Amino acid sequence: MSLPVVNIGLLGFGTVGCGVIRLLQQSGELLQRRTGLDLRLRRVADLDLTTPRPVQVDPSLLVADANVVLDDPEIQIIIEVVGGVTVARDFVLRAIANNKSVVTSNKELIAKHGGEIMDAAGRAGVDIFLEGSVGGGIPLIGPLKTGLVGNRFSRIMGIVNGTTNYILTAMTEDRREFDDVLREAQQKGYAEADPTADVDGWDSLYKIVILATLAYGQRFSVDQVARQGIRHVTSRDIEYAENLNYTIKLLAKAEEIGGTVQLEVHPCLVPKAHPLAGVGGVYNAIMVEGDAVGRVMFYGRGAGSDPTGSAVVADVVEAARNVVHGSRGRIPCRCSAPANVRPVAEIRSKYCVRMNVADRPKVLAQIAGVFGDNEVSLASVVQLESTGDSAEIVLVTHEVTQKQVDLSLCQIGELGCVSEVCSVLHVEEE
Repeated sequence: MSLPVVNIGLLGFGTVGCGVIRLLQQSGELLQRRTGLDLRLRRVADLDLTTPRPVQVDPSLLVADANVVLDDPEIQIIIEVVGGVTVARDFVLRAIANNKSVVTSNKELIAKHGGEIMDAAGRAGVDIFLEGSVGGGIPLIGPLKTGLVGNRFSRIMGIVNGTTNYILTAMTEDRREFDDVLREAQQKGYAEADPTADVDGWDSLYKIVILATLAYGQRFSVDQVARQGIRHVTSRDIEYAENLNYTIKLLAKAEEIGGTVQLEVHPCLVPKAHPLAGVGGVYNAIMVEGDAVGRVMFYGRGAGSDPTGSAVVADVVEAARNVVHGSRGRIPCRCSAPANVRPVAEIRSKYCVRMNVADRPKVLAQIAGVFGDNEVSLASVVQLESTGDSAEIVLVTHEVTQKQVDLSLCQIGELGCVSEVCSVLHVEEE
């Protein structure tokens, strides 16, 4: 008996596109046995059709004009992996208008225009799938939409960028500086030539916006997230973190506190006993806390052609099943509530502050006095080294707001006994 045929159009023949094609080719028979569907790649569009690729594609399927794919009436599912925002948005909305379901791994597109795209898909009665947009091959979007749908989520927190995790891991294990490890990551292909999106926290920001939107049913925007990258993290910070029994990780967090959602991306001191502390190299890990399920953790390779291709193909299968059974749009996105976000100045955290001060009596009393005037209590103060007339100290606060810390440090910077506030890092609890 012949299997139902579902035709697929692929927009983008780069790293992820090649991963998708490779998996469809290598696992074609397996997919047929497991799904009962005949998934056929009908067209592949890319402006560059001359650069050699690691996969072989029938030349008759290749086109430079995406409109050929978008307007093909035989194609039921569009895979968008072109990257960027403006062109990708136009492609996705055009596909929806042409009554095609869409699978995308484009986190920036979904973070910035997800509401518009979901609304358009809902009106058209087609599907939007985006598993590959967060966590590469880690199944995460699906569980939030289905397997964990009965939970109220108190917090989502994780390492969602492999590039920065590789850099911080190497800095920690080898006691190297940021610039040196970044160059190595670029040489190995773990970091882009322009690493801004990764090391400045934008990639993690897009991902936490997507996760928070799905978890809390609210439409969050990228400008509502407190963001800090890892460029300023030094081997000295890592050394002090080690002495305090912490390791430094770039964490993306969404947490519901008092009816508002706190969204942030920061390098954080994570206790060595914490499950996220042991996540090394290019791996990702995301912890989800629900009232019914408790704490669950998703772990795996967070980027690359094959892991992301795996997520994209999984979405294609779901979209194809809905096409065949006439059930497109059966799990619509209901993330339409207005965002209720805690202002950045009111974000609460413990902080670790490292500063250079004069090595003389009453200096700590002056600094503690300023913190106290701003209702910032100190959990610990450590001095590990002094040189001549100066000393380097590290202070860890109890949980306070960003505003309280900023005001305190502004005033402390004016004290004659403080020569430099070297770093300010968030501290995560057990």
